[in-house]
Order: sequence, then structure tokens, then C-alpha cells
Amino acid sequence: MTDLTLLETDRLVLSGWRADQIEDLYRLHGDPTVARYLTGHGRPWTTEEMDQALAHWIALFERQKMGKLRVTRKADGVLVGRCGFGIYGPEEIPEIGYSLYPEFWGNGYVLEAASGLRDWYWRETDRDHFLGMADARNEASLKVLRKLGGVYTHTGDSYDHPDVEFYRYDRPAA
Repeated sequence: MTDLTLLETDRLVLSGWRADQIEDLYRLHGDPTVARYLTGHGRPWTTEEMDQALAHWIALFERQKMGKLRVTRKADGVLVGRCGFGIYGPEEIPEIGYSLYPEFWGNGYVLEAASGLRDWYWRETDRDHFLGMADARNEASLKVLRKLGGVYTHTGDSYDHPDVEFYRYDRPAA
């Protein structure tokens, strides 16, 4: 494990980003297929938005071991996407989110990464809950949020994104 590695699952390594890895994020969030459900406008992120996001994720990782993390396959070190905790709203509630390159969809990587992060969260933090949310049209992402054990709370707006389903994850009873 490198010093940026947060956790490993059976097939994946989740680690923090470095500034010199921005091209990977440009490829991921610059892809119209990937970006379709990530924002209310459904367009790829601008390079400025991605630069800001990466700087924020790096700072979150340094401060709290959170942030959207790089997800690579153990078998060959190939980057498949990102998964991790952002911070939502003025209360700064941890929010799990993920995005994969389309060529890796359908392999169970998102659920594996998100499950590993959920378990890490309960083991390594003392927080009592976190959120998950996805565009109400994105059934694949919503399926992951449900399998992860989230309880649907409502459908509403998230920043510039209307029609988002919100899920809450509460710390399991001891």
C-alpha cells in the first residue's frame, strides 16, 4: 500500500489523487456518457470544474481521509474510475459518490468500492450517518445505493441538479 491508499477490496485499490493525475479526471468527467447524470445540465465538466474538484478532493483526503478516490484494479493497476466521500451542504455531511469509465460498467466495481468505503466509514469514523444521491433517471446508480443499504428519504434538488434521489445510511447498532 502506498501512503495515498485508503483501502483495498478483493479486486480494487482506493487511493487519494495527486495533482499530476488530472488528465485521468479530464478523461472521466469530460466524457459525455459519464457526465450525463452527474450534473443538472448533463454536460461534461469543464477543465476548470475538474481542476477545482481535484484540488478539493486532495485537500479532503489530506484533512479527513475523505474525498472522491481513485479506483484501480489490483490485477493490473488500471484506473477504472473514482469513488469516495464528498461533503454535502452547509452541515458538511459526508456523501458517497462514484463514477466509472464506461468500459468498466457492469463488472460490480462500484458496489465493491462503495461497500468497502461504507465499511471503512463505520470502522474509522465516529460519525452516525452519511448520504448517497443519484439522478432519478440513473437506475444503475440508484440500484447501487439501494444495495449499499441506503434508505430513500426524498427526491429533490442538489445544487444545480434537479430530480435527485437521496438516501441515508445510519450507523448500524452495535
